[in-house]
Amino acid sequence: MSNSAQPYVLSRMSGRVLWLTLNRPEARNPLSSAMISVLKSSITLANNDREVKVIVITGSGKVFSAGHDLKEMSGRTLDDPLTREQRVNDVLNSCADMMMSLVKSPKAIIACVQATATAAGCQLVSMCDLAIASENAKFCTPGVNIGTFCSTPLVGIGRNIHRKHAMELALTGDLFSAADAVRFGLINRAVPTDFLLEETEKLAQKIASKSAIGIKAGKEAFYQQLEMPIETAFAHAGASMVAAMLSEECEEGVCAFFDKREAKWGEI
Repeated sequence: MSNSAQPYVLSRMSGRVLWLTLNRPEARNPLSSAMISVLKSSITLANNDREVKVIVITGSGKVFSAGHDLKEMSGRTLDDPLTREQRVNDVLNSCADMMMSLVKSPKAIIACVQATATAAGCQLVSMCDLAIASENAKFCTPGVNIGTFCSTPLVGIGRNIHRKHAMELALTGDLFSAADAVRFGLINRAVPTDFLLEETEKLAQKIASKSAIGIKAGKEAFYQQLEMPIETAFAHAGASMVAAMLSEECEEGVCAFFDKREAKWGEI
């Protein structure tokens, strides 16, 4: 079977956890326009699937994602009717929409980083709610090495880590270790490669056992308040907490706690 016939993203369910695997290992899983489109569609389908409570994004092969397809971005693809400026704009806008769909998703999203994540691939890690990486994984934003700058990846990365760490990534273009990524705050933890899938699955299943309604409302409130002045953030978060505490979902959770039983969570 030819590569073009292979799905860009592989999907599998594990209980109520959806695993999405970037499936262009021979090309280092680039975030090409086609990959971006399929990944966003997969997230949209998962958002509307009541059986899915957690989404895990991982990569196949020796690279998690090398970022944008440099041939596509440089205009070196064949039979492309667009000008280079149009092509770059289209890819970046589509990528931004896909990245924002992760933040806006009502589901918890975990990056399972099995190998190197560079440029927009590093941005993809940063835009997931949580991230676990192999201790052998590497992270970089290498635009400066080819005469550009990873400005769009820094949007997500710069909201995860301190600005000086973000600028060190961007200004040097160097590869940083998984241990550095933990220290920076880009990922939650690094684990031995042989245990990466197991540890990610364990975390995903733990989250999947929680209230989907509570996670949806809480995730939305969290990301909204991050962009607000602190007084406004407290008011916004407080209103969200009041709504949550007065909900039927919370009543069920409290009753289950006192009754020492498993909660029967609602669906979204």
